Order: sequence, then C-alpha cells, then structure tokens
Amino acid sequence: MKEEKMLKKKSLGQHFLHNRHYLEAVANAAEITKGTLVLEIGPGDGALTEVLLAQGAKVTAVEKDRRLLPVLAEKFATEIKNKKLTLVEADALDFEPAFAKGKYAVVGNIPYYITGALLKKYLTAAKQPSTLVFLIQKEVAERITNHGLASKNPKESILSLSVKAYGTPTYVNTVPRGAFVPPPKVDSAILAVHGVSRSNFKNKNQEERFFELVRAGFAQKRKLLKRNLEALRVLPACANLSVP
Repeated sequence: MKEEKMLKKKSLGQHFLHNRHYLEAVANAAEITKGTLVLEIGPGDGALTEVLLAQGAKVTAVEKDRRLLPVLAEKFATEIKNKKLTLVEADALDFEPAFAKGKYAVVGNIPYYITGALLKKYLTAAKQPSTLVFLIQKEVAERITNHGLASKNPKESILSLSVKAYGTPTYVNTVPRGAFVPPPKVDSAILAVHGVSRSNFKNKNQEERFFELVRAGFAQKRKLLKRNLEALRVLPACANLSVP
C-alpha cells in the first residue's frame, strides 16, 4: 500500500480507478472488440489496461510518469511479449499516433487540467480516432453533452461546440469521487465521442474558418455577437444576436 501511494504523483493529476464496474463501462463505451486498436492515455497502474486487453483490444499505452513503466512492464510482461500491448514513455500531448491501417479508439482516465488540450489534439489529429472515451470532470461532461444540471440551462462553449463539430458526444455514466484512489475533490463522468470525422467541413480552410467564428463569438460575452462577427465581415449589421 505504501508503494502504491508513492506512485501517485499529485503534479500529474493522478487519481487511479480500480472499480471494475466503471472500468468496464469505459471499455464498453469505446465499443472494444477483438483486435480493436486502442491508444490508452495515462494507463497509471494498469487497471483500465487490463480490462481493455481482456476485451480483446490491441493497446498502445502512453505514460508520462516513468516511475510507472517498470510496474506496467512487470504486470503485463506476457501481453508485451505477445505484442498485445506496447508501452510508450511520452507526454500524450506530444505523442503522434502512427496507426497506418484501420480505425482506432482513444481511451483514458485523464488529468482534469488537460481535458481541453487532449480533446483538441485527438479530435483534430491528422489521423483521427473513430471513437474517443475519456474520464473527465462531471461538470465538464455535462456542459459538453447538455446532461444533468446543464440540461436545465443549456449553454454552449468553445469546447462543447468544438467537440460536436467532430463527433457525437454522449454522457455515459457518473463516476463518484470515492471510486478513485486518491479521491479527487469532484465527481467524474465517462464522456464518449463517437463517429469522429471531418465530415462537417469541406476542406481545411472551412475547418479553420469555423473555429475562427467560434472564437469570435465567445470573445466578449457581454458584447453583442453580431459585433464580434461583423469584425470578420460575415454577418449583416442589422442582426441582433447575443452570446448565450
């Protein structure tokens, strides 16, 4: 137990999940079948990795904390030998997936503080995953999906619009803070984004233009939206719109 506590690094936002019910919910949300290619972000001590492998996935696990690599290497020595698991020491924000063929899923129990950055990186990757499943802060998942309390007063954000531009986000399940070791200060949720693609954009220019408009729309929340868009010369001055 002492060794387990030492392995958790607060600066990396590490909160390990061992509850089998929730781990299987994550894997099920990623629609894992035999042979599915999975990029796992931050395997930690390998609890989710174990479930993914048990469901037949071929996993590439990217771990930033080098102290955990020997633990994972020992735990999954057989799977590594059989090439069912590949361990990579890297920062997931810098790692470039090199899956040459077939679809793949991105799955992870990720640190809250890099949620937006990870969503942006993998939803906009040159080689996009077909599915993305993250354990994130409950409130953020609710805002992205208009679930729970957010459904009573739905408001879009740059993050929620960005996610919806690339796929269909779903609030899968709430994961209480007590399910983690050590427990975070807030509850988490399983967010799944299915059907990830660029089908909403005709080309790269249109994709870039979309985000330019979104950023302009949210640039000054107290200002009329039409004024922000007028600066980009995309909306007639007579429109009377406001940012939610």
